[in-house]
Amino acid sequence: MSTSEQAPAADTPPTGTAPEATPDHRPTPAPTRRGWWTQLRPLALRLHFYAGVLIGPFILVAAVTGLLYTITPQLENLVYRDELTVPVGTTQVPLSEQVTAARAAHPDGDILSVTPPVADDSSTRVVFSDATVPADYAMTVFVDPYTGQTLGQVQSFGQWLGVRAWLDELHRTLHLGAVGRFYSEIAASWLWVVVLGGLALWIGRRRSRRRTLLVPDGTLTGRAKTRSWHAVTGTWVAIGLLALAASGLTWSKYAGERIGDVRSALDWRTPSVSTDLAAGIGADPAGNPDGHDHHGGMTMATGDTVFLAGAGGVGIDGVYAAATAQGLQAPLDITPPADTNAAWTVSENKRSAPTRYDAISVDPMTGQVVDRVDFADWPFMAKMTDWVIGAHMGILFGIVNQLLLAALAVGLLTVMILGYRMWWQRRPTGAAVGRAYPRGALRRLSPGALLLVGGVTAVSTWFVPLLGISLAVFLAVDVVLGARQRASTTAPVNAGRER
Repeated sequence: MSTSEQAPAADTPPTGTAPEATPDHRPTPAPTRRGWWTQLRPLALRLHFYAGVLIGPFILVAAVTGLLYTITPQLENLVYRDELTVPVGTTQVPLSEQVTAARAAHPDGDILSVTPPVADDSSTRVVFSDATVPADYAMTVFVDPYTGQTLGQVQSFGQWLGVRAWLDELHRTLHLGAVGRFYSEIAASWLWVVVLGGLALWIGRRRSRRRTLLVPDGTLTGRAKTRSWHAVTGTWVAIGLLALAASGLTWSKYAGERIGDVRSALDWRTPSVSTDLAAGIGADPAGNPDGHDHHGGMTMATGDTVFLAGAGGVGIDGVYAAATAQGLQAPLDITPPADTNAAWTVSENKRSAPTRYDAISVDPMTGQVVDRVDFADWPFMAKMTDWVIGAHMGILFGIVNQLLLAALAVGLLTVMILGYRMWWQRRPTGAAVGRAYPRGALRRLSPGALLLVGGVTAVSTWFVPLLGISLAVFLAVDVVLGARQRASTTAPVNAGRER
């Protein structure tokens, strides 16, 4: 029998029956379009997992050393109380005599800077280069400004003395030198990724369940309870951690160079006074265009003699007087000329709010101001950079700043410990460690989402090179683990086929 005889035509329903839609006539359903978050969530889960497990130790160490660093101002004042404070007298000896006393106590090395007393009961600091201390360190000699007697000398790193410099180095490099800088930069490079990824995952989860973001769910148990506390604690400290990551990257090696390039391109650099006398910036009001003819052929003092008035210049006493006449206030850093064509520099260095960084350069022969830069004239982003860094170091808002940093460090430690506990609770029965989230998140992305992920990754790795390098390592590890897993699951099947 022919086909036409076996069944009625497709478009002719049998008599007495209702028409039925055939496969050829059913409307083709439109493909379900997945939202951006639906596509990105599996990738965010896997990245958050890997970053937490592999970068977590770096972040944990940074949090512990940062917590220790928060107590350094009080610790420094306690340890070096005898060098930092003096009995209040009636009259201070000239600054040049104090420098002479410091030189007698430290006969070697160049004088790098002098810091006059910051209060009535404070000592004077004279900072020397010293071949016996580590690179980038110096030796600070303390002098009683009322008696001119030296009080001792302490190894220093910038403003920080001994124990504070040691804890600072511990936080930055773990005392491992250039190699140690990688640890802190890796921690800062990933901290913002971990924080933003965790926030996205938590907000996306809470939005679907209409629960608060800021209070743990007391009805949960087990791993769900751990996750709730992990996420809520992370949400509370998120803004502070992002600020710490951003400020930490500004003085890192590789990301710091990138940020410096951007700041230079956008003119966000911190301005500085000119000390070049030969450039004629400080022209003589009497009409000498280069500002240098009025020296009358005198030879400018060099070496330690530059600090003495009458030895071919005004000396440090005349420079200090010029700075106070210009309204500069303590704490001041006074830096001697680098050579015979350079001026003195006097800079305010008040790093706590309200900050003061006005600076002048002074002609060593006449005591006249050569150049001036006021903090009020700094670009806004240069000010912002300094404020953020000051807050990171716990010096911008004093004890309040220190307490906030300590709270952030404790919060970060709590988040990381709870994260590792979640990993442990996620482990399969009998397994030693938890399992990662399933693979394949990248393959399931739409072209648009894949382009977005690629673009964000490219920009991020340009700004933060160690982020890109470590991410490449993650991917390599993931590929190797995936290949091993596939090999272990296909081996029994192939063996069965051979039998």
